[in-house]
Amino acid sequence: MSIFNASRLLGKTVLITGASAGIGAVRLLDTRTLIYRLSLTITPPFFRQATAILFAKGGSNLILLARRVDQLEKVAEAASAAHKASGVQQDVRIVTVQLDVSDRAQVAALWSKIPQELRNVDILVNNAGSAHGVDRVGDILDSDIDAMFATNVLGLISLTQLLVKERAFSPTRAIDFKDRNAGHVINLGSIAGRESYTGGGVYCATKAAVRAFTGSLLREVVNTPIRVTEIQPGMVETEFSTVRFRGDKSAADKVYDGLQPLTAEDIAEEIVWAATRPPHVNIAELYVLPVNQASPTLAFRGGSSK
Repeated sequence: MSIFNASRLLGKTVLITGASAGIGAVRLLDTRTLIYRLSLTITPPFFRQATAILFAKGGSNLILLARRVDQLEKVAEAASAAHKASGVQQDVRIVTVQLDVSDRAQVAALWSKIPQELRNVDILVNNAGSAHGVDRVGDILDSDIDAMFATNVLGLISLTQLLVKERAFSPTRAIDFKDRNAGHVINLGSIAGRESYTGGGVYCATKAAVRAFTGSLLREVVNTPIRVTEIQPGMVETEFSTVRFRGDKSAADKVYDGLQPLTAEDIAEEIVWAATRPPHVNIAELYVLPVNQASPTLAFRGGSSK
């Protein structure tokens, strides 16, 4: 049974930040229809790799950016294998670039590392982000504050500015979204950007900033065909919580006790679904929750965790 037309992904070039971890298990059944299946693995994946794999299955070229080179190459290999297995006839190119989005000099030099034929990006997926600690105001480390704002906010803004309108001319520059009168910015926000909670002051502030920035961009390009989307997940089981609890896996696992959280594949599906809408349709905001979560602090935990 046909559900979604995926042919709009064919030949598109997608740039994904933070694309260095996780395994997606979503399969493209043919070149025109996406039928999504949930992963049966219990390994906590990031939506970054799941998203890369799903776009590859749809016949899109990929530019994958991340700090961890070894993991980045594994993602590229997995995406390439998934594309070959999909049966899609459209050839794809996958390029990896070691890049820290919080380093403005690295962002400014991005195009010099990208082949000319891939510089005209169609879709920017701002996935890079992190949370450090659950300390309350007064106890938050300056280094954690700097790290979260540098990646979650400043890095996202730098990449978006580069793609929407490159300000400095250079021989290696791409044709930006405004010059081409086309493009799609997809930002990964969070439930934390909608409602704050204790122990998340700085992280919530960064995601509120992402929501505000995305809303401003949406309004600024309303007279163009450029699309702007924010995906706002609730509780998602990934290694994100392990990082937040500074490697304490048991503490991270307690976050999901008694309920079934979202998976990386759930969020990847939403990202790709938004990208496959017809050009006149813009999914401005997608708020996605597990069925037993109603807010950051309100969840029913009387069910099974799996």
